[in-house]
Amino acid sequence: MFTDSVELTVSSGKGGQGCVAFRREKFVLNGGPNGGDGGKGGDIWFKCDNNTHTLSHFQRKMHIKAEGGKPGEGSNCTGKSGAKKIVIVPPGTQIVDTESGEVLFDMLEHGQEMKFLEGGKGGLGNTHFKSPTNQRPTYAQPGEKGETRQIKLDLKLIADVGLVGFPNVGKSTLISTVSNARPEIANYEFTTLTPKLGQVNIGDYESFVMADIPGIIGGAHEGKGLGIKFLRHIERTKTLLFMVDLASYRELKEQIETLKNEVASFSEKLGNSKYAIALTRVDIVPPEDVKELVNDFIGMLGLTPSQRNDFDFDSELPYFIQESSDETLGFEREKPYFIAPISSATAKNIEAVKYALFNLVHSDRK
Repeated sequence: MFTDSVELTVSSGKGGQGCVAFRREKFVLNGGPNGGDGGKGGDIWFKCDNNTHTLSHFQRKMHIKAEGGKPGEGSNCTGKSGAKKIVIVPPGTQIVDTESGEVLFDMLEHGQEMKFLEGGKGGLGNTHFKSPTNQRPTYAQPGEKGETRQIKLDLKLIADVGLVGFPNVGKSTLISTVSNARPEIANYEFTTLTPKLGQVNIGDYESFVMADIPGIIGGAHEGKGLGIKFLRHIERTKTLLFMVDLASYRELKEQIETLKNEVASFSEKLGNSKYAIALTRVDIVPPEDVKELVNDFIGMLGLTPSQRNDFDFDSELPYFIQESSDETLGFEREKPYFIAPISSATAKNIEAVKYALFNLVHSDRK
């Protein structure tokens, strides 16, 4: 089961009790106090691990506690410190304070470790309290209590490209075609109920990560449909691929305007991301209609069709691709990088789109 948000109580370990003891040996008179200190309580740590992809393993662990320190012993023996508790979370997890809403940590990289709560100090044994006027102290300190915090774990998946579209527009089919992801695919809306990540390989040494989220409908940012729950999973992406269905009963203009409005309403930062547009299901629309639809769509956006041979789009179909202003790929963010008619079923333009997306992702890595 995919879980992307849980509330937890976490507590560091209590320090061990100090010991009250006195040296007792056959030939040693008045040996004096020798009670050892209590051990330190265990700390709470968070660790980021690529092998974890969901927060579902926290569902039955609503209170996570570190081990307490052991009591001190005689002969000035310090008690054993409590073992630290390492909480494993997937990349993209934010640790949020429940009361204030403050983001305490943002776990992004594999192997990243952060100490969250310090364990309580162990109590001092009675040997610390001896003095000329108190040569036989009969008391020791209790260990300090550990810290307790109420937190919320929020998972926001990390991907290079996020797919955005209405339900049943072909997002799952595309990600299953170009990557190693295997989402459920069916001919009805809201087939995808949880986000999916897939690695898209470009040759032997290059790749990027693509994220598929459940379909978005009008009003998603207000809680309608599944969109509001999962839009945050593309909040970290710098590149969006809007998928517009050529065979839908919805007008192309309505689709793209609704999608862009929902994304911008949810997050201003996300609304300013670089983006491209894929016009899907070109295989079930007559070729002459495709040309007219795509030309009208490009014109509606105020753009002019142009051609670049290095992406090898089907030359019989019109498309727009934004020309780079310089060698650093300085694209205008308010315009799509490309508009391409595609078909995942027949693989039309899929390879070209894959390489075009990589170029767009690569521009942000420089």
